[in-house]
Amino acid sequence: MSKRNSQAAKTAARERLRIEREREAKRAKIKRQLIVAGSIVGVLAIAGGISYAVVQGNKPGYWEAAKDDKLVKPANTSGKNGTTVTIGEDSAKKTLVMYEDPRCPVCASFEQTVGTTVDKGVEDGKYKMQYVGATFLDNGLGGEGSKNALSALGAALNVSDDAFLQYKAAMYSAKWHPEESDDKLKDDAYLIKIADTVDALKGNKEFQNAVKNGTYDKWALEMSATFDDSGVQGTPTLKMDGKTLTGADGKNAPMTVADFNKAMETALKG
Repeated sequence: MSKRNSQAAKTAARERLRIEREREAKRAKIKRQLIVAGSIVGVLAIAGGISYAVVQGNKPGYWEAAKDDKLVKPANTSGKNGTTVTIGEDSAKKTLVMYEDPRCPVCASFEQTVGTTVDKGVEDGKYKMQYVGATFLDNGLGGEGSKNALSALGAALNVSDDAFLQYKAAMYSAKWHPEESDDKLKDDAYLIKIADTVDALKGNKEFQNAVKNGTYDKWALEMSATFDDSGVQGTPTLKMDGKTLTGADGKNAPMTVADFNKAMETALKG
């Protein structure tokens, strides 16, 4: 091999090496630029995400905003903000006040066991029944089923007293009442499905629209505030003449027909 050819080969090799180094340097520069750009985008995304979260966190929730809605009182109500719901004969001298939360499992047990007995006493004119709805379980468990169900009860009450009582009974029934932790009552479609078991509400478009449109959402919040102001700590709670009716344990609501009848007999004499 000639010296010339050897030198040319070395020169060519050095040139190839130079070109390869330049390419590598260019690739490394581009990589650094991409990393920096990605970091900036990531920071902006995080900042944007934080800003979005802050904005969303500061936005009022649906039920918080509902406090500013126009109040629509259901028919068959009276008192401040239409939160006095009394069912029965005006001639009945005594009033049984019932405090219940729609999501309450103990209320469901009470209604399934004693509910028809309570309604029979109202029908027979032994006493009137005043209903006070609560929504504290939404706060304790998270969700909105109590508020939404209470609003739907308002829509049923707007139809009639009987529709209200039958709808309440259906809502608390073993078939329809969900587990305490299952916020199923927040679903309008589920509430309407329950209502379709009540003759006066089945296919009732006015009732259905009131549920879907939240016509009585503001009323439900006002009713809930009435419960909060009552000083009652749990549900179900029954009162007559300011005195709490209890079962055999002397503490909790009577959960059997026998205990209810005994407590009611004493209360009616008081």
